[in-house]
Amino acid sequence: MQGEDEPSGSATMVEDEIYANGTSSDDQKRNRPIITGEQLDIEAYASLYSGRTKITRLIFIADHCGAETNQTMQLEALRMAYDEIKKGENALLFREVVPKIDGRLGPNYGMDAAWCEMVERRAEQRKDKLENELNAYRTNLIKESIRMGYNDFGDFYYAHGALGDAFKSYVRTRDYCTTSKHIIHMCMSAILVSIEMGQFTHVTSYVSKAEQTPEALDAITSAKLRCAAGLAHLEAKKYKLAARKFLETGPELGSHYNEVIAPQDVATYGGLCALATFDRSELKSKVIDNVNFRNFLELVPVVRELINDFYSSHYASCLDYLGNLKPNLLLDIHLHDHVETLYDQIRHKALIQYTLPFVSVDLHMMANAFKTSVAGLEKELETLITNNQIQARIDSHNKILYARHADQRNATFQRVLQTGSEFDREVRSMLLRANLIKHDYNQRGGSRKI
Repeated sequence: MQGEDEPSGSATMVEDEIYANGTSSDDQKRNRPIITGEQLDIEAYASLYSGRTKITRLIFIADHCGAETNQTMQLEALRMAYDEIKKGENALLFREVVPKIDGRLGPNYGMDAAWCEMVERRAEQRKDKLENELNAYRTNLIKESIRMGYNDFGDFYYAHGALGDAFKSYVRTRDYCTTSKHIIHMCMSAILVSIEMGQFTHVTSYVSKAEQTPEALDAITSAKLRCAAGLAHLEAKKYKLAARKFLETGPELGSHYNEVIAPQDVATYGGLCALATFDRSELKSKVIDNVNFRNFLELVPVVRELINDFYSSHYASCLDYLGNLKPNLLLDIHLHDHVETLYDQIRHKALIQYTLPFVSVDLHMMANAFKTSVAGLEKELETLITNNQIQARIDSHNKILYARHADQRNATFQRVLQTGSEFDREVRSMLLRANLIKHDYNQRGGSRKI
């Protein structure tokens, strides 16, 4: 039959040493190859987020969209980042963005030395006040006040971009937590800063710590923890585990975690990871029939459609959707490093699923279904056959793939013969035993004299 497009917890001291410099992996994340792609609606995209992640995502887009071909998009991202920074107190990010603009947005988007001085002066005053208050709390030995003092310090450092100091301050509150809610608050704060710094091992650690106090977890907090765990698994390239966490995220999340992730991201990350790692039955039961996850998929119709197309074996349409989506995914601060790997896995799964039901497949028809050349398809299939992912051989002259299906008839005969032999052996044993009993041939142990 010819192939058709048919279905088939670290110590505080250690943490202090790690983060004493307040270093972040943001710079490492931004040092990526510049890519170009179709126009992204920057304003609509940025509106999904709040706080520091909104700014860092805009800067990431500006660094990766390419100044020559997408200068308009780049300048729009930098303009929005500049405006957003001016609403806060992070002079470090401000000094990072201004050189990137390089005067291209006019005099209103240049270095504002007066604003920087005002922010830094106000920060010094605020820091002195917090130190005095914390020293007073320590003198009085009031645990709740000390906890609040360290928490205020964490908020202060986070607002001013000192992520390492913010992390240390949040973690120090754990010795003064007296209720489960306090522990949850400490964990969520540590998770937020760890994600911003790219320290996902700590994200996993504090997610686990928070989940050990289930009595204090509400639906929204549980959803946030699943998202954080999903991001940690994604960063570790454990795509199947990441998919499971995103798929388990409840619709209660809404926009309550937009300082880290948007609901649209849950649909995109979870959908692509599931498509790359789940088998056909899992894709149906855990994604397509998942009522809770369907709420997220409705926010990103492209992801919903490409998943349905893949399950329905409409591979050309699925790959078209993926191709159109790719430029924007390469501008995603969390997903960009994994796009190529996920796309390769999805394509390989599609090729395997296409060939599975057939004894022989015409490579010309298959190439047409996947919108590629026969030579390119042949190389892909050779790789899959070599890796033992497809049991087949290729007739390069006639351009036909022949499946190496097991000889079911021969296998059936072999099983019958084996069963017959076992039955014969068991019957002979039973007859021997019956004759021994009939003739009272029993071996009786007796005492032996030496």
